[in-house]
Amino acid sequence: MESGFKDKQTKSYNLMRIAYDITMSILFLGMAVIMLFADKLHIEQLTDKDNDLFRYFFGGICLLYGGFRLYRGVKRNY
Repeated sequence: MESGFKDKQTKSYNLMRIAYDITMSILFLGMAVIMLFADKLHIEQLTDKDNDLFRYFFGGICLLYGGFRLYRGVKRNY
């Protein structure tokens, strides 16, 4: 009886982690796209020439971290 509950709890936890990782990866990858392609998307708040280096650096970090979260969510090794 105890083993069945523990298995169900573990399965539920794994499903929640997968959904969380994929959702967070979509958010981070979306932020990376916005940061890296702000010129093409005509987002005037981000296209200030003084902030180009920071924008590309932050976009690259978001791209790497979003890719890592997506990999971890798809791999499902918890």
